[in-house]
Amino acid sequence: MAELSQATKNVIAKYSLWHELSKKKDDVPTIHVDEVALKVAAFYEHLRTIVDWKEEHLMRRAAIIRKLKRRFLDLELKNFEKKEIAESLVLELIRGGYFPNDKIEESKIQKVQNIVNKYLFIFSNNPENKKGKTAISFYNGMLEIAACEIEETLEPSAKEMALIDYMFESMRERIKVSDAIFKTDLLKKEEKDIQIYVAVQQALFKLDNPIISYNLLRYKYPQWDNPSEEELFKLSQNIYKIWLGIENDLVHPLGKKFYNICEKYDTAYLIVGDILSKDSFEKINASAYDPSLLEEFTRNAYMKRLKELKAKITRAAIYSTLSIFITKILSLILLEIVLAKLFNVDFKFFILIIDILIPTLLMAFLVSTVKPPSKKNINVVMVEVMKTFYQKEKTDTYEIRIPKKRGLITRFILSLTYVIGACITFGFIYWVLYYFTLPHYAIVINIIFIALILFAGTLVQKRSQELTMEEDSGGFLMFFSDILFLPVTGFGRWMSNTWKEYNAITAFLNAMVDMPFSLFVEFLERWRGFIKEKKEELR
Repeated sequence: MAELSQATKNVIAKYSLWHELSKKKDDVPTIHVDEVALKVAAFYEHLRTIVDWKEEHLMRRAAIIRKLKRRFLDLELKNFEKKEIAESLVLELIRGGYFPNDKIEESKIQKVQNIVNKYLFIFSNNPENKKGKTAISFYNGMLEIAACEIEETLEPSAKEMALIDYMFESMRERIKVSDAIFKTDLLKKEEKDIQIYVAVQQALFKLDNPIISYNLLRYKYPQWDNPSEEELFKLSQNIYKIWLGIENDLVHPLGKKFYNICEKYDTAYLIVGDILSKDSFEKINASAYDPSLLEEFTRNAYMKRLKELKAKITRAAIYSTLSIFITKILSLILLEIVLAKLFNVDFKFFILIIDILIPTLLMAFLVSTVKPPSKKNINVVMVEVMKTFYQKEKTDTYEIRIPKKRGLITRFILSLTYVIGACITFGFIYWVLYYFTLPHYAIVINIIFIALILFAGTLVQKRSQELTMEEDSGGFLMFFSDILFLPVTGFGRWMSNTWKEYNAITAFLNAMVDMPFSLFVEFLERWRGFIKEKKEELR
């Protein structure tokens, strides 16, 4: 019989505990919301997910962040602690379909309120009152971390954290950093584990900065979730420096190198997590020492995840296209109409058709080029799962070395190639649009959302490689396409990030729709409760 690695024994124990805790407790009172109000609110939230489209696992937290910020918007810091917002927040999240009805324990409302009070205390007692954009970034960043803690309280991610710890424990042994990097001060020895921890979360579950920041806070300060009064005061006194340090951890210059290693090998850990998550856990646990059975479990888990991946790619393609159409393309079309009037240009209907047709066909083309992993990939995954699951005499290592410095001539040639590629691609797009006799301002607008579409399509293509462990052979065609399309995709990424910061449609919905609609749904639920009471009186 093969010997399990210590990391595998640890993760099996954690999953066993998760299976026990996940069993339903019948004698515990849970939170209930009206079914009609739930359907109405869930329909609205579904529309919001189209406008605010994100990766599927980020949508719920995005909603928590949005609703939490709305409740904090009109309050003064000195009045924060007097405001009870937890119950209305939790009820609204359940109505929106982000958490299941009749499943969350009522006691968690007070836990959420305690979290809110903790962050309000931190804000109130933070001695460093920054101003301007720095203050806004700090305030928003802490609220996003608060949203992560609320989500964790309402639906604990014990299973996911067990898998993160599993991969982190393995990667700490496998990833080696060359002494030259430590000598040049590019990375301090105490920063190595932090960068591995960040990279594991980014690779394994595609976690974003807020949740990684929250996990880093818990990693660096184990008392964060339940601090004493003295500990909380000390944290609030240093919170800005703590937050700034975490922000720096997330943008470390060597972070990409750690991520690339973790991204290459994360599939094996995902498959192990799938195997341990099954209802037949006891059977799997008992036969874990048998490699032939593990191979069977691995194959089944891989095929199931592959099927789910194809469905995710389809949904991502649809939602990303709709999101771009509604929040970006539609806005740009309206801008184009305004500019047409401003420059006294006759606005032609066929320009609208081109505005819609070009990005739609482009996205359809990009999606059609997305391919799932090849049949050979499963064999690579199988080998890696075995190496991860069982104790080996010799552990594979992956070394991070100091980046090679490029000479002046090399940098000039690379920069020149990039610029030439950008000129060729942007020039070709301009020529095609000019051929259709579009005015210059319309050409500029079309170039912008073509870049946005290319960036969105690239994200979908990356999602399709989630299970791929094979080496990418690339080839001349891939090399040539990178030269031509990377500049446009890079521009699309910059535009997308800028748009998120200044998205007028999202701001309008938050300010003018969210609050009135939430009040309406709350009134609807109370009204239905009132009707039920009157009906009961008639009996």
